[in-house]
Amino acid sequence: MVRLITLADPPPPLFAAAQPIARAPFLPMSRREMDALGWDACDVILVTGDAYVDHPSFGMAIVGRLLEAQGFRVGVIAQPDWRDAEAFRALGRPRLFFGVTSGNMDSMVNRYTSDRRLRHNDSYTPGGEGGKRPDRAVIVYAQRCREAFAGVGVVLGGIEASLRRIAHYDYWSDKVRRSTLFDAKADLLLYGNAERALVEVARRVAAGGMAQDFSDVRGLAFARAKTPEDWREAPVDDLDAASEGPRGRDGNIVIRLPSCEQVAADPEAYARASRVLHRESNPGNARPLTQRHGDRDLWLTAPPLPLATADMDGVYDLPYARAPHPSYEGAKIPAWEMIRHSVTIMRGCFGGCSFCSITEHEGRVIQSRSETSILKEIETIRDTTEGFAGIISDIGGPTANMYRMACKDEETEALCRRPSCVYPDICKNLNTSHDALISLYRKARAIPGVKKVMVASGVRYDLAVKSPEYVRELVEHHVGGYLKIAPEHTEAGPLAKMMKPGIGAYDQFKAMFDAAAKAAGKEYFLIPYFIAAHPGTTDEDMMNLALWLKRNRYRADQVQTYLPSPMALSTAMYHSGFNPLKPVRRGASEKVEAVKGLRQRRLHKAFLRYHDPDNWPILREALTAMGRTDLIGPGARHLVPGRQPLTAQGPERPGAKAAKPAARTFATQGVRKPARPARES
Repeated sequence: MVRLITLADPPPPLFAAAQPIARAPFLPMSRREMDALGWDACDVILVTGDAYVDHPSFGMAIVGRLLEAQGFRVGVIAQPDWRDAEAFRALGRPRLFFGVTSGNMDSMVNRYTSDRRLRHNDSYTPGGEGGKRPDRAVIVYAQRCREAFAGVGVVLGGIEASLRRIAHYDYWSDKVRRSTLFDAKADLLLYGNAERALVEVARRVAAGGMAQDFSDVRGLAFARAKTPEDWREAPVDDLDAASEGPRGRDGNIVIRLPSCEQVAADPEAYARASRVLHRESNPGNARPLTQRHGDRDLWLTAPPLPLATADMDGVYDLPYARAPHPSYEGAKIPAWEMIRHSVTIMRGCFGGCSFCSITEHEGRVIQSRSETSILKEIETIRDTTEGFAGIISDIGGPTANMYRMACKDEETEALCRRPSCVYPDICKNLNTSHDALISLYRKARAIPGVKKVMVASGVRYDLAVKSPEYVRELVEHHVGGYLKIAPEHTEAGPLAKMMKPGIGAYDQFKAMFDAAAKAAGKEYFLIPYFIAAHPGTTDEDMMNLALWLKRNRYRADQVQTYLPSPMALSTAMYHSGFNPLKPVRRGASEKVEAVKGLRQRRLHKAFLRYHDPDNWPILREALTAMGRTDLIGPGARHLVPGRQPLTAQGPERPGAKAAKPAARTFATQGVRKPARPARES
C-alpha cells in the first residue's frame, strides 16, 4: 500500500545537496562570456523564445540560476534564428542537454489573436518587435538543437510544453495533435513548475547519462514501449469511474487514457480523457497516466509536489542580475518594463476556472514565500533597480489575494479531487483568512523609501468579501484609481461552464469596494473583465450581458474573445461538444454548444462593445432575428439606435444627449499580466 502524500511529509529541501559554483554576472550568451568565466563548455544550454532577462518573473532565469546554484554551468541562447542550426551552435555542445522552452507564453498564443490573426508585436522581445520566435517554438527549437549536435539530449519545459504534454486540441490548426514530446523528438518533457524535477534530472544525467529510468521523478513525461510488468493498469472501459476509485492507496496503478488516435477520431473520448487528466491533478493522490501514440506509450508521472516556503524563498532569493542581458544595449523590453518594480509573492491558484491555464501548469496548491523573503526583495528593488521612484507596481501573483491560503486539513487536501476550492461555493475546508496578506501589505509599505505598494494582479472577489478588513486595506492603500477583477460574465449558463461565481458575488464586492472608497474620500473604480464566445454561451446570454453593461454604464474599450488554449477544460468543451465537468459516459454525456463560426464569435464580441457604431448593424440584425426589436431605438432603454449616425460622433451615439456623466470606458484585455510566466487565458 502507498500512503497518501501530504504537505506534512515533503521531499528533501530543494537546495539540500547544492554544490554551487561561482556566480556569473549574467548567464553567458556567447563564447566570449564563457571564456571570461573560464568555461570550456556548458553543462546545460537553455534555448528560449524570450529575450534573456535575468529576473525571477522570467521562467528561464529561474531555471538557469537554480541549476547554477546546484553546481552546473548554464548558458543561454535567447530568441535564436530558428531557420539555421548554426545559431544553436553558438555556445558549443552542452555536456548534459539542451533545455528548450518557448518562453513565458505559449508561442501560438503569443503570435496569434483569438481570431487567428498574426500579432505584430511581442512584449518579450527588445523593442516589442514581433516575429522573433517561430510557431510551435518548442518543436522547432528542439529540431534545430538536434541538427546542430547529433545525439544531443533535449529536455522540454515551460508553459508551451506543459500544456501540450498529452494529445491535445490545437485551435490554430483545428485538429488534435500529438504530445509535444513526440513531435519535438525530445528525451524528456518537464511539466508544471518543475524546479525539483529539473534538479533531479540534471543530477542523474550528470551521473549516468540520459538513457535511464526516470519514472520515479514527479512532473515528467517520456516515451516507453509498454507498461512495465510491476504496474497494473486501471480499467479502461470507464475512465471516469477509475478516477473516482481508490484515493492514492492502491500501489503501482497507472490510468490509461484513450489513445492519441482515439481522441483524434472521437470527440467524446477526448472529453473523457480531459476529465480524467484534470481529476488526476492533485499531487496528494494522483496516479501516473499513460496514453498510446502509435507504437509507443506516453507516460506521465504524478504531478510535482508543491514547493515548501523555504524552497520558494530559495528560488526567489537566487542572485539574479535583475536586468536584461547587456547585449541588448538598453533596448526596451515591454514585459520587463512592466514587472521590473513588481514582486511575486505566491504561485498556484485553486480557482479552477475552466478556461485558464494557471491550475493546469502551476497547480491548485498555493505556494507562498515568507514575509522576510518578500520584504528583502522590495528592499533590493529599492536599492538596485534603475528608475525606481518609490512605487512597487504589483505585489501579487496569478491571483492577488490567495497568499498563504490552504486547506484546513492536510489529509483532506490529499484526498480531494475537486477541480476548484471556490466553485460552486467556497469549500468549508478552505482557510480564507487574509490576515497574513494584510500583515504583509502593512510591512511592505512601511519600508523606508517605498511610497506606495500597488496591487495590480487580479483580485478574487468572492474570497475578498470574506474579509471586510482586507477590502478596506486594499482600497485605502493599494489601489491607484482602478482595480481589475474578472466576473467574466453575468449569466448562469456560461458562468457554470467557466466555473465562476454568480454575478451576485461581484455586486457584493462592488458595494464593499465603493463603501470603502467613499469612507477613504477616494474616487476609485472597478475594471470588470468579460469573455465573449465561451462554450455554453448563447446569443441571449451576450445580449443580457450587454444590457447589464449599459445599466451599469460600462463601455469596454478592448474585449477578449474566448481562445481555446491547449489542454484547458473549456477547450475540451469547444472541441468535443461535451462537458468534462460532468461524468463523460457513452450516450449519457452532457452536451455543450460551442461558439465556433466567425460571424457568431464577432456577434458575441459586438455585444460587449454595444456602444461602438461599427457594431450596430450586426447587432440590429441579431436583435431582429431574436425577436428583440424592442431593444432597437434612440431611448435609454434601447441597446442600439435604429440607424447609423452620419459620423462616429453623431447625435445617435449612445450617451451623446444623456444628462448624466458619460459612461466610464475601461480596457478589458483578457491577458492580465503579460510578464507573469503562467498566465494564458
